[in-house]
Amino acid sequence: MTESLIGFAVLFGLILLRVPIAFAMAAVGGIGFALLRGWEPAWALTGQVAFDTTLSYSLSVIPLFIFMGNVLAASGVAHGLYAGADRLFGRMRGGLAMASVFSCGGFSAVCGSSLATAATMSKVAMPSMRKFGYDDRLATGSIAAGGTLGILIPPSVILIIYGLMTETDIAKLFIAGVIPGIIGVLFYLFAVRIAVAINPALAPEGQHSEPMTRSDKIGVFAVLGLFLFIMVGIYGDFFTPTEAAGMGAGAAVVIAIALRAMNLRAFIEATLDSVRATAMIFAVIIGAELFTKFINLAGLPDALAGIVLDLEMPAWAVIGIIILIYLLLGCVLESLSMILLTVPVFYPLMYDLPFQSELLQDPENALIWFAIVVVVATEISLITPPVGMNVFVLKGVLRDVSLSTVFRGVLPFWIADIFRLGLLITVPILSLWLVNLM
Repeated sequence: MTESLIGFAVLFGLILLRVPIAFAMAAVGGIGFALLRGWEPAWALTGQVAFDTTLSYSLSVIPLFIFMGNVLAASGVAHGLYAGADRLFGRMRGGLAMASVFSCGGFSAVCGSSLATAATMSKVAMPSMRKFGYDDRLATGSIAAGGTLGILIPPSVILIIYGLMTETDIAKLFIAGVIPGIIGVLFYLFAVRIAVAINPALAPEGQHSEPMTRSDKIGVFAVLGLFLFIMVGIYGDFFTPTEAAGMGAGAAVVIAIALRAMNLRAFIEATLDSVRATAMIFAVIIGAELFTKFINLAGLPDALAGIVLDLEMPAWAVIGIIILIYLLLGCVLESLSMILLTVPVFYPLMYDLPFQSELLQDPENALIWFAIVVVVATEISLITPPVGMNVFVLKGVLRDVSLSTVFRGVLPFWIADIFRLGLLITVPILSLWLVNLM
């Protein structure tokens, strides 16, 4: 266990020195493994991990879902979702901010990436909110927070990676994210209402921004249809999640062609964005695999389980400590790296914790519930200073808005997320009801 703690200390030191986390994890994991087992096995392990990861059939689902989201973002369906949500909420004070949250949730259902959702919706929703006099704090906060739903509402790249790391059924993880995702949307809508009630200057009286065009309506039905196509296909046993990713990517291209909103240049850019994102994710996965091999060899997961059992700590106390660690790590790490770094350490505890809930006494249920709790905690990290990745994405798109403005804007949504996290921890049926129903 001592070797593992030294490894973590060195890793965080490298991160503070601005070494890319993929290379930092690979270096610490590879060198740590070499010091424990020898350099020849370490070199062999590094080559094997890189080979297995890049040729993994299971991981092929990641670039396909990323490509699907990028094509849909370029095709203009986000504008249709925003216009449709505007029909629902536009007449309320703060209605355009609520429409932003709602459309973010809808776009997340076919995107799977928080950063892509935030970047796309900022281009769609921000001009309308500024046109009608919305305070930049509420406008940017609603988009940054709404974008976090992209890693929870299926299809979710983070849930896919969690499933592959823990050997948990990805289809069950997807369906488990539906109700918590809906709760997230509702809590965010409530946060907007509370914010404008406390400070009416944040938003003017309600009004619709723009009328829905024919292509907007087609875009809304296309997104709903694609989401249902993927979910029914998976849960109707018509195809596996990996095959669903391929079918979804193909359907996204068909939708983009039908809407006539994406030219060849935009298609090529969406493809290149997918390649860049996939390369980044696979590099982090390879680094995390090497680091995981090292900490497992050093015995950290087994040592943690032994400490928990020896201290006879209640399950809620252990989960509380883990969540606190996630919230602290979220201040300095981005979401994917945090998941890959911590899940291998913490998920074995789910087999040993003395849960009082009968639902969580089933190890598979406990792993699925833990996945949702971890993802929601990770969502919070996306809008937590000083490294809130969604905030930096908005800053990159909206260069005239300061980081402090966006961070102040996300505060009501951050508080709503804390309440949602507490609710999901104390009421596990919210995450597991659809899983058991299926």
